[in-house]
Amino acid sequence: QVQLVESGGGLVQAGGSLRLSCAASGSIFSTGDMGWYRQAPGKQRELVATITSGGSTNYADSVKGRFTISRDNTKNTVYLQMNDLKPGDTAVYYCNANVKRTPWGVRGDYWGQGTQVTVSS
Repeated sequence: QVQLVESGGGLVQAGGSLRLSCAASGSIFSTGDMGWYRQAPGKQRELVATITSGGSTNYADSVKGRFTISRDNTKNTVYLQMNDLKPGDTAVYYCNANVKRTPWGVRGDYWGQGTQVTVSS
């Protein structure tokens, strides 16, 4: 079993900041790409940012320059620093990790339970 536990969501005023964390635990041999996705009411889940095990990052255009993704490979943890938040950032944010559970196994995608981020105007 692999569990992803997110924390750090909440209510913030426009222009404010929040930092999300997501820790992967359980039967993990290695962790590949990790990322954050979000889903607003009535909309499809969309990519926010991803980071490889080597630290290469990718961002949605809507968050470039405002959000920063990082990770601590020793802790199997990924972070999302969100600055200059806007009401349009309001959504449930989900953590994703691509995990190999054994040396001989295949990689699989795992998801956290989601954390609510609400930005008031």
